[in-house]
Amino acid sequence: MERTILITGVGKRIGYALAKHLLAQGHQVIGTYRTHYDSIEQLGKLGASLHSCDLSDPAAIDELIHHIKAHHDRLDTIIHNASDWLPDNSGLSPSDTMAKMMQIHVSAPYQINLALAPLLTSAAKTNDDSIGASNIIHMTDFVAEKGSKKHIAYAASKAALHNMTLSFASLLAPYIKVNSIAPAMILFNQHDDDAYKAKALAKAILPKEAGNAEIIALVDYLHTSHYVTGRGYAVDGGRQLT
Repeated sequence: MERTILITGVGKRIGYALAKHLLAQGHQVIGTYRTHYDSIEQLGKLGASLHSCDLSDPAAIDELIHHIKAHHDRLDTIIHNASDWLPDNSGLSPSDTMAKMMQIHVSAPYQINLALAPLLTSAAKTNDDSIGASNIIHMTDFVAEKGSKKHIAYAASKAALHNMTLSFASLLAPYIKVNSIAPAMILFNQHDDDAYKAKALAKAILPKEAGNAEIIALVDYLHTSHYVTGRGYAVDGGRQLT
């Protein structure tokens, strides 16, 4: 079944890999980005509908929502992938740090989910097997459960996002399934040195770089499942056992 899928934050890493994968499957992808990387041009050539949208700006989110409603008559999935890993010592005041993290990871998904839920419900009702046909997927983080000494505001906002998964799953059932994915150590950055990599890998009982394929496979599963909602899926190499 061809789906229309909104993914926030498609410029790099998981968001970019998901967008390419879903486009290759024949789905229509609506992607948002804050920074214009070369990857945005590549996704455009593959057929993605791309929108510059600063999720820290509620007015920009309203413009995105208006555009989607005006140009797309259906929406099957929302994947909230956009994120900002802001440390507590970034130089912003504590109140500004917390406000920014909550805006991007909580307020933006909340605003988008409420506004676009009717499109998701409508799409579900047009399918032959309508129960649970549409999806919302929140990308949280391992630290939502464990906490973080250096990213307290970030971890708190991701925990709030998972809690919102529970609320929306209850509110939007049975036509929309809402789940979250909590990754850890999916991909190293190019600038990560060997010492950092060794330290990061030692945090898991499966000491390896997961790769985007792990997240892609889980998204594919959630798309095809008709009996899973309100759940969080940890993709972290068993870090909770170390």
